[in-house]
Amino acid sequence: MERIQEVTLFILLGTLQRVDHRVFISFLIFIIFLVLFPDLQAMKQSCSISNKNKSYQVLVLVSLIFILVSKWFIFKGDFRQVARSILSSRPRPVGILEENDDEVKLPPKDCDLFTGNWVFDNITHPLYKEDECKFLSEQVTCIRNGRHDSLYQRWRWQPRDCSLPRFKARLLLEKLRGKRVMFVGDSLNRNQWESMVCLLQSATSPGKQSHKKSASLVIFSIEEYNTTVEFYWAPFLVESNSDNPWRHSIKDRIIMPESIKNRGDDWKDVDFLIFNTYIWWMNTGCIKVLRGSSFDTDPIEYDEIERHVAYERVVKTWAKWVEENVDPKFTSVYFMSMSPLHIKSLDWNNPHGIRCARETLPVMNMSTPPNVGTDQRLFVIVANVIQSIKVPVYFLNITTLSEYRKDAHTSVYTTRQGQLITPEQQANPAIYADCIHWCLPGLPDTWNELLFTHIISHTQY
Repeated sequence: MERIQEVTLFILLGTLQRVDHRVFISFLIFIIFLVLFPDLQAMKQSCSISNKNKSYQVLVLVSLIFILVSKWFIFKGDFRQVARSILSSRPRPVGILEENDDEVKLPPKDCDLFTGNWVFDNITHPLYKEDECKFLSEQVTCIRNGRHDSLYQRWRWQPRDCSLPRFKARLLLEKLRGKRVMFVGDSLNRNQWESMVCLLQSATSPGKQSHKKSASLVIFSIEEYNTTVEFYWAPFLVESNSDNPWRHSIKDRIIMPESIKNRGDDWKDVDFLIFNTYIWWMNTGCIKVLRGSSFDTDPIEYDEIERHVAYERVVKTWAKWVEENVDPKFTSVYFMSMSPLHIKSLDWNNPHGIRCARETLPVMNMSTPPNVGTDQRLFVIVANVIQSIKVPVYFLNITTLSEYRKDAHTSVYTTRQGQLITPEQQANPAIYADCIHWCLPGLPDTWNELLFTHIISHTQY
């Protein structure tokens, strides 16, 4: 009987994209029972099984085996754990959550939203379709770029002691009416900004949306709500020689840890500020710090200091700007924690893997997050600085939940230096797999579900 349950659940995962799994489970158990145990039926009826019935049963069995085998190449040895995640998942609350677009059932204020599990959810996820969001960049459209599996889109974050409310674009837009939202930081914050644009655009009229770029700023405008969702390129938050979003050095990155570009004037008068900085710190263990006050000198002189020391100086400079320029009565400030990398497959016990390439499932053992090399010193620095400043800053801990998601990176289905990766490059994932950025729809949508939960919990019309 255990064997039947495993086969049933496995095939369920292969067909869930079309059928409600709660209905399909009952039907499939019945069919498999008839196929695998025809003698029971014959005994009950005290007659032999006809050749016609045998042919029918063989046809059904062959079909089911075909589905199972084809899905084996996606799930490999982890299908039991995936199936268990479906059965053990807590369904989203219904009722006012589904009946009224203006209401949601919020989690208790003391609930830890960042500790939990990933559960397979074919009903509510993905929150939008890749081909229905025209604002996605080629960097993140993994299906369009050749990725064949889409299961990475169908995982929902389930906090341990409560549930996240379902994302409701119109409700959020009402909260944002007449306001500005700005994501400030590196390409991972741009990843999250693209996600937010797609989450909101489906709830607005296509003719009343606009998208424009200006220097370091990209603006998505929603005319009917008088709302803008913006992204500002500042990979280190402070001034650096990499502040041009289209032309910046990869090897010779130099920062001015006590200076913010244009004194942060571009960030002022924004209602919701979402900051991050991490990935650009991870190239080397030491960071180059400019000695003078300008990048125009030749030659440029700099000192190299340890990563965490430089990072703390930068975060304190940012915190000083927040204290001097943010009025918490009008502006809410968020800081996103570190988005992890998945570079070494041994980190999740896959000795035959190549970086994050061909990973199709999260890390299924969720009792302890994998150690994927995240610099926890930087996490602690941000947390401590935020606690020390007078202006409230909400620290959204996306790190641990993201460390499980080895399956969700753009891998070889992305761009490199602005050009789509070629088939020849795709065949060499050891060099070309991008295990930093994330496919969309995908993981950054969960980051925005967390942001959505906090915004609707802490703002009033």
